[in-house]
Amino acid sequence: MSTTTASDVREEVRRRYAESARALKEGSGGCDCSCCGSEPDARFGRTLYRIEQRVELPDAATLGSLGCGNPTAVAELREGETVLDLGSGGGIDVILSAKRVGPSGLALGLDMTDEMLALARATALEAGVKNALFLKGLIEDVPLPAESVDVVISNCVVNLSTDKAAVFAEIARVLKPGGRVGVSDIVAEDRLTPTDRGERGSYVGCIAGALSKTEYEEGLREVGLEDVAVVFTHEVADGMHAAIVQAVKAAG
Repeated sequence: MSTTTASDVREEVRRRYAESARALKEGSGGCDCSCCGSEPDARFGRTLYRIEQRVELPDAATLGSLGCGNPTAVAELREGETVLDLGSGGGIDVILSAKRVGPSGLALGLDMTDEMLALARATALEAGVKNALFLKGLIEDVPLPAESVDVVISNCVVNLSTDKAAVFAEIARVLKPGGRVGVSDIVAEDRLTPTDRGERGSYVGCIAGALSKTEYEEGLREVGLEDVAVVFTHEVADGMHAAIVQAVKAAG
């Protein structure tokens, strides 16, 4: 009997994101291989962004959105801040963040997939955004110094990690004192066991790997974050919801 390892899951996620990026580059407008659902599903992707946000972005950025929410709408970004997007994909949230923080601020995107990084850099260039920087790396091992960012955002990516404790620890490490978390993710109702979640969808489909609401809250508190809130926004499967996740690092 074969056993699926964490490395296997990570490679499958990387492969699917790479396929989606290649499909966009080739002009097919996306593919049915995306993580977190595929267009035109109103529970995922570009339909979760306001039309006025979409019209100011390159088509590749909006078509390349594979998320379950709009973290820039809840992160309360301010002029001059440094923002980090974990699993930045095609770059839509980085570009929107860069516009929010202005020329004196910086928007950083972190992704492990070369094809998505290339797509994001191209769309940022097309959008005329000069204060965006895309880095290759893992969300479990962020290649940034401690206390270097004001805000951490992410869009339907944390659920894909096989080591969420490491992700939470890295979020707490890179945040400055007083820094904020504004994440969109898939979260399970507490009544669902890990087996239940696996029956509702695959790991790479953003379902089987999702934490429960209590697990998410406890994971963030265990790394020292405060004012933790996990609020469901819309259901994506029985007992599985897109959610807004917020938290704060103590000021000192």
